[in-house]
Amino acid sequence: MTLRVERDGASGVAVVTLDREHRHNAIDLATAAELTSVWRGFRYDDAVRAVVLTGAGRAAFCTGIDRATAVPQPGSPYSVDDPLAAIGPKAAGLWKPVVAAVNGMACGGAFYLLGEAEFLIASDTATFFDPHTSYGMVSAYEAVYMAQRMPFGEAARMSLMGTAERLSARRAYEIGLVSELAAPAELAGAALRAARTLAGFPTEAVQGTVRALWSAKQAALQQALAQAPALIALGNLPPDRQAALFSGRRTTPEPRVR
Repeated sequence: MTLRVERDGASGVAVVTLDREHRHNAIDLATAAELTSVWRGFRYDDAVRAVVLTGAGRAAFCTGIDRATAVPQPGSPYSVDDPLAAIGPKAAGLWKPVVAAVNGMACGGAFYLLGEAEFLIASDTATFFDPHTSYGMVSAYEAVYMAQRMPFGEAARMSLMGTAERLSARRAYEIGLVSELAAPAELAGAALRAARTLAGFPTEAVQGTVRALWSAKQAALQQALAQAPALIALGNLPPDRQAALFSGRRTTPEPRVR
């Protein structure tokens, strides 16, 4: 198993941990399937009233799709198979609140998960970046999710600057992407504290409020995501050219943290 799920029956909180620390919690096909299954399972588990989502270790929350994962694609530019499309709680129809606890790096495909959490709490050592453009790839889904959570200029800068820059936890807090900062050792406690508060309220009212919040943004979100497959098919470099860029990443300058 590549996920660790811990339930606290007394508080009504479940903690979902991406458990691939040796791969910076990158998501392979098995992890993607487990995430979808876990979110759907929580829909039927009345004992779970709120969720904390985090990553194992302190180096990374999640670094997106595992580069070792092979994803065959159809020949048509109008059909792109995205293995991360269903990894978020909202994609699975879960309207119980999810608090993301971000420890270390969060980049690329991590935004599928962060884009569908209710709010983010981050360690003060966390960083956020989107490497797609550096490796000849279109940031489509990731950019759409972040454009809904950040001021447009900040989302555009992060999506376009690739690996050249990283957004610090402090800057993420200043622009509203992150709602609370904590020392690394205190991150789990801060996230659990918020989740336990939510789980302690009448669950019908909490889930109704979550649904109302998302109804305010979902029409625009769905329209934007519908364009993503074609943009990716048209703009991505061929896989061999992406791989060549990726293999040379260690020769690039250290990213600027702002």
